[in-house]
Amino acid sequence: MSSISECLSYELISSNDELIKLYTGLPNSKIFDLLMVICENIEINYYLKWKVENISMHDQLLITLMKLRLNLPHVDLGQRFKCSQATITNIFMTWIHILYENIFLVFMSKIPSKNKNKLCLPNSFSTFTNCRIILDCTEIKTDTTRVSMVTQKATFSSYKHYHTLKTLIGVAPNGVVTFVSDFFPGSTSDKTITLKSGVLSQLEPGDLILADKGFLIRDILPPNVYLNIPPFLDTPQFTPEQVLLTETIAKARIHVERAIQRIKCYRILDHIPTSLLSQADYVFKVVASLTNFQYPLIKEIQNKM
Repeated sequence: MSSISECLSYELISSNDELIKLYTGLPNSKIFDLLMVICENIEINYYLKWKVENISMHDQLLITLMKLRLNLPHVDLGQRFKCSQATITNIFMTWIHILYENIFLVFMSKIPSKNKNKLCLPNSFSTFTNCRIILDCTEIKTDTTRVSMVTQKATFSSYKHYHTLKTLIGVAPNGVVTFVSDFFPGSTSDKTITLKSGVLSQLEPGDLILADKGFLIRDILPPNVYLNIPPFLDTPQFTPEQVLLTETIAKARIHVERAIQRIKCYRILDHIPTSLLSQADYVFKVVASLTNFQYPLIKEIQNKM
């Protein structure tokens, strides 16, 4: 391991998969190198309008991934890579957009069809073979805004009891994240976010959505698109059929909850400060797309690969 006076670099850790995973969230150096290849041969327009010349492209990517995964202060990253805090800011803000354009937009611009989903359908979806996507919302803590009382009220989440940003996540049956909406104020309903997110425009007749019982969106679905949510208890107790349906949906739905947990392992999402609000959508979408470079979420799928 390097001493505090030695400059951290990708070359220094590339042979240690444990450090790669710790610093970046990626499983190994092969995946890091793949990410680097995807982002190669592009024209870089630096955020602060001046070019970073003394830090390699590999190390610029490493700095960005370390910021996302560990949310280290810029002074800390500057010490590790022997550069100024301004250089760290320039690198991070630039590479967030590089990753957004070359990973999120390229690989997550369209939801896979239900027929494509069937090619690697887990056993838990044997009764939901037409499932196109599993939907759920999640919230990220943010600062109390001083812009206006209206905005301040909108971001206050009555569920979380603090100010949040809320987004809609879509996951394929195999556990891959396939849709991420923009952020909305924390008080926005699941139904409103679903309506405004653009996800419904991608659905086709015959598609099935799985969601939690809070997703009361049946009346806004496109024609012949179906919704399966756990039944509500409107009698003293569930019937055996309702219990079975609830359990079956829960086993399938748990994959979106696990995908969200993976996303939230990136410490930069512990709290979105005011200084990062303008980039919050890009940051979250990049993090979500990076989780798809990890080992498959479902072991059954991993064993098929």
